[in-house]
Amino acid sequence: MAASDKSRVGVRDAFGSVLSTAILILVAILAFSIRLFSVIKYESVIHEFDPYFNYRVTKYLTKSGVYDFWNWFDDRTWYPLGRVIGGTVYPGLTLTAGTMWWVFNALNIPLSVETVCVFTAPIFSANAAWATYLLKKEVKGIGAGLTAATILAMVPSYISRSVAGSYDN
Repeated sequence: MAASDKSRVGVRDAFGSVLSTAILILVAILAFSIRLFSVIKYESVIHEFDPYFNYRVTKYLTKSGVYDFWNWFDDRTWYPLGRVIGGTVYPGLTLTAGTMWWVFNALNIPLSVETVCVFTAPIFSANAAWATYLLKKEVKGIGAGLTAATILAMVPSYISRSVAGSYDN
């Protein structure tokens, strides 16, 4: 193989890499923006009871800290009995959104806890498309990875669980 043929192959590989990166960025933008319909049409709100409960828990976490969160007895949940929140709630969603809120505030980006909670699902849907791409790329190749990421970005069953304002586990 001549040196000019090797350079053509290198240019083709670099172009393919840049093109697949650009497509993946567009898929992430699609996955994020398609979930913003309710925010654009109405306003930025938390939907339903369970997401609002998770928002209240996240608000308490950001206000009081992790230690108080683990030991928090909420008398407004399961009224009149109450509930120990730290021991009975799935902490992943709450701790992730709380950490995102703390990072934004550390970077002097003043967002409310509600705003972070509303946009957590669309942000992670873009991350899920990226993770799907990486997994499928390892199994079947770059084209299959991009196809799988695009399908995940637009599949209705996943959209219904990750629409903006649907702050639930």
